[in-house]
Order: sequence, then C-alpha cells, then structure tokens
Amino acid sequence: MSDVPPLGVGIGWRPEIAGFVADLPGLRFTEVIAESVHGDHPPQGLLALRDRGVQVVPHGVRLSLGGAEPVEPERVAHLAATAELLRAPLVSEHVAFVRAGGMEAGHLLPVPRTRAALDALTDNIRRTRAELPVPLAVEPIAALFDWPDAEYDEGAFLTELLERTDALLLLDLANVYANARNRAEDPFALLDRLPLERVAYCHVAGGRPQGGLYHDTHTDPVPTEVLALIKELGTRHRPPGLLLERDGAYPPAAELRAELDAIAAAAGHPAIT
Repeated sequence: MSDVPPLGVGIGWRPEIAGFVADLPGLRFTEVIAESVHGDHPPQGLLALRDRGVQVVPHGVRLSLGGAEPVEPERVAHLAATAELLRAPLVSEHVAFVRAGGMEAGHLLPVPRTRAALDALTDNIRRTRAELPVPLAVEPIAALFDWPDAEYDEGAFLTELLERTDALLLLDLANVYANARNRAEDPFALLDRLPLERVAYCHVAGGRPQGGLYHDTHTDPVPTEVLALIKELGTRHRPPGLLLERDGAYPPAAELRAELDAIAAAAGHPAIT
C-alpha cells in the first residue's frame, strides 16, 4: 500500500507561474523539476511554500532509470539532497532512459518491455531507493512508438517492476490516454491491469492530435477524455493526489483556475482556487 499522505489537487511549480501557485489558497502540494533546484540558491518561492506546509515533491527527469548503465551516483545524490531541502514526502522519476553510451538524448525515451530491460530498471531503481531518504514513485511515460518483440504488456511490465523494487507508482492519466489512443486500445482496461493500491499520486495534462498520433504536450488544456479517466480511477481507487502539469504556453490565471477546478470536481476533491 502507498504510505503517501493525502495530497489533494496540486499544480507543478514553474518560475513562470510561481506567483499564481503561491496565491492558491487551498494548495496542499506541488511538484518541482528536481534538476532545476540548486542547493546553494534554491528558489525562495519554493521554500516559502514548504514553510507554509505545502508538500513539495521533487520530480527527476535525468536519472535514466531505464538505461543499461548504472544510475550516476551524483544525480541520485542531488535528488536525495533536494528531497531533504524541501522536506519532501517522496520523490519521483520516469520509467525511461535519457542517455546511452555517454550520449544525452535530451528526451525521455521508452524502454523495451523485455526481461532484460526489466532487470536493468530493477537494478537502477534499487540503487536509487537505497540512497534516498524518502519513497520513490516511478512514472510510465507517453510514447509515440513501442519497441518490437515486447515480452510483456504495459500493465504486466509495471506490476512486476513495482513488485521487484517496492517502488510506488506515479500514474500519469494523460499518458494512459495518449498511449491507449496511439495503440488503439482502451485506457480504462489498462487501469484494471495496474496495482492501483501503489499509486502515490497522479499527473494530469493536456495534449493534441498531430500527424495521426496524440502528443502529450503539457501546453494544451486537459481534454474531457482525461477528466473522464480521473472519474473512472476514483471508482477503483482514490489516489492520494492529482497534479496538473503545465510547461510553456501558460494561459491566463482564470483558465488555470478553471482547469484545477475541473480536476478537483472530477476527482471529488474540494476546489483549491
């Protein structure tokens, strides 16, 4: 079972909307890109949120948990130090790789759903968890392609990964929708195959169709289909928290508030705005 405290509805902290986030009266948690926090000069707005009791979750993007090489100790140490600085209840990272052979991709890339990839992920997550002062939640990414010769479907792959590592699940409902749509599958069926009791919190974001595929953009409004997934998830397992991700093309404050209110309503949570 997830040991994460109830978080409610939150929004990712970004410098461009720091004032908006700070002014949300009912905000109980936020998330920050871990690599953007420097211990010698952390964002004062984040520290102010921490000090007023808002839970701040560091979200890593560069550990490359799914890479064939071991995770780099310096990057794990930074994630651990950021968690301690922000008094975080947990940290999160991606079921993905970002580099290979010393080369940085600059993108989150999907791992093959094979036994070999599962072994590499297991080793890296165990190494990471051993150095962290708080629990780790891992997030399956949105992918525009699947590697051939898969030995697991997504649900079975994630379930075995979490059983092996005792990690928690950061369930991105926008990614569930994007991947199901791009694979011509039913997103609700994936929910039935996941260990929902291990969900630490959920991401919610917008996207758009382009070139015959649905792209997880974080710059578009949350579609009604993702709001429907929030409602459906609530009939199976009430997640501790839901967080709106916005990265660029920030809309006016009134539109952001409306998105947060829609997420809260779909989840049956009190509004935070």
